Formats: sequence, structure tokens, C-alpha cells
Amino acid sequence: MIERLKVAVVGAGYWGPNLARNFVASPDWDLAVICDLEEERARQVADRVGGVPVSTSLEDVLADSSIDAVAVATPARTHHPIVMAALAAGKHVTVEKPLADERSRGIEMVETARADGLVLMADHTYCYTPAVLKIRELIAAGELGDILFVDSVRINLGLIQPDVDVFWDLAPHDLSIIDFILPNGLDATTVTAQGADPLATGKSCIGYLTLPLADGAIAHIHVNWLSPTKIRQMVIGGTRRTLVWDDLNPQQRVSVYDRGVDLLEQSKATTTDARAANISYRLGDTWAPALPEREALANMTAEFASAIRERRQARTDGASGLRVLSILEAARGSLAAAGAPHAVQTSTEMEMA
Repeated sequence: MIERLKVAVVGAGYWGPNLARNFVASPDWDLAVICDLEEERARQVADRVGGVPVSTSLEDVLADSSIDAVAVATPARTHHPIVMAALAAGKHVTVEKPLADERSRGIEMVETARADGLVLMADHTYCYTPAVLKIRELIAAGELGDILFVDSVRINLGLIQPDVDVFWDLAPHDLSIIDFILPNGLDATTVTAQGADPLATGKSCIGYLTLPLADGAIAHIHVNWLSPTKIRQMVIGGTRRTLVWDDLNPQQRVSVYDRGVDLLEQSKATTTDARAANISYRLGDTWAPALPEREALANMTAEFASAIRERRQARTDGASGLRVLSILEAARGSLAAAGAPHAVQTSTEMEMA
């Protein structure tokens, strides 16, 4: 029987309760403590998951040698000091998105974890949903062919965040998914970002990201806090098939369409346009793959434990978090330049080794 690992959840706000619930339910973990500056908030979460201990002192939690790992669910601006302290104490760490509030801080976190032989995992939760895991599997198996485009929409009437704009709040989900499912990950060298602040909040509430990818492919992401309707949809077009992921459709989250444009087959239509003569439209079957019913965070906690036990990088490791950060910082530069393309800082060999 594999010995269970002990974890501390740091942060009892929005995301912390979800982490606590899944760690308690996991066969891999014992939830040792919930840590939050507000003791009553921590206690409320602890009571919901069976009355685990609470603490208001991160220092005391990290001094406990029986704790193997820390799950950080605090605002992005606090990630760097908390994660660095946890790594210094010899703890493995999973941290919610984004990895940090600045790329330079993310680099320090990644390099420190690797130097110390510790797991640093980005809690890119959507990457552990059954739908996204299936999408990754289908792309890897060549079911879609070569990827031509990714078009993602994540809009709703949402809470305007006090410390980040809509890009940093919502786009990390889509960016982390693209990085996870594509064979080359987030390999964009430039980013174009356009944002709008119609409510004069001082930050973008509506945003559009465009990322040229390898081999002429392109990704487009639309994020919006002001939409009266909620949409969570991603369309991935390939040379063989096109896939549509509708996260709000529980009956059929993933659909694969054998429809598209074939450039190599001669069209039967009579035309004087030579280019059009080499294009034919394919209308085939549509099918929906079966998806297992399992909560994404249950998959995430299992992956975290496996990475620690197997002494390997997690599937969504610090480097993947760093790639997302690089795109977000490039988007910030593009916004400052009135939407002009902005170069993405690429990781050095030292960072990615």
C-alpha cells in the first residue's frame, strides 16, 4: 500500500475550499492544515471538510517536517514569496494560475524548484478535465491532422477583479489549454492584444488575443467580463477534422466534425479559377467521444502525487506556467503599444533544462 502524502492548503478564499475538498477525498493525500491570514475563514473551510487543523502562520506550517507539499490558492501577487518560502522549506508546490504576477519571478520559482529537486506544478485545472484530456489524446493520435487554427471564447458577466485585467483573469485558462493540447505547446513568437475598458475601470474588461503558431497556424482568444451570456467554447481546426469543445453542454462537451476544406483533391465543379479548382469541401460524419465523469481537481491532485512519487515534472509543470506568463506579458506590451504585435520572451536553455 502506497503511503499517503501530507499537504497544506494555503489560502481559504475562492479556490482554497475546492482544493481542500479534493485533497480530503483523494486516496493519495492527507490534508494536514488549512492556512489563511483570517482564522475564521480557514475554520469555515476546515469544518466543511471534516474539521482539519487551521493556522494563520505560514512560517509554522512550513516548519512542520511531516508536511510534504503545499497547495497555494492566494492572489497572484503573493505567489512568489509563498512559493519561494515553501521551496526553501523543502516542500513540493502546486500553485493556482497564473504562476506569478511577473515572468522574472516565475523564472526564479522554476529554477529554484529544479535546482532543489522539488515538484513545482501549475494548477492549470482545465487541463485535467476529461474533455481536455480527450482533446489532447485525439490531437496526439493525429485524428485532427495538422492543426490550422484554435478559436477560443471565454465570456460571461463576471466580477471585475481589483488587481488584474480580463487578460490575466481569464486568458490563462485558454493559454494553458492550448499549451497542453498542441504538440508544440505555446510556441508563439509574437502576440497581438486589443483591449477595451468601456466602464472606465482603469483596466481592460474586454480583450482579444491573436497568436501566430507554428507552420502557419493561428490562435485567437476572446475574453470578456461584460457579456450577459456565458460562453465557454473552443474550436480546433485541423487538416483532417475539426473539433468543437463546448464546456457548458454536459450532454455533448466534445464534438468531432469530419468536415473541412481539402486542397489536394480536384474539385468536380467547373471553374476558371485555378486556385478554386484545387479546393473541395468535405461533409462527413460528426461524432462525440465518450468522456469519463471525474472532477478535474481529482485528476490534478492525483497527478501532483504521481509527479512527487516518480520524481518527475508534472504534466502542467512550472515551465508550462512560465510559457503562459510569457504570453500574458507580451499581451501587456502589445496593449501598451496600441495593439501592435509584441515579441514573446522565450525561455533560455537554463530555464527549460
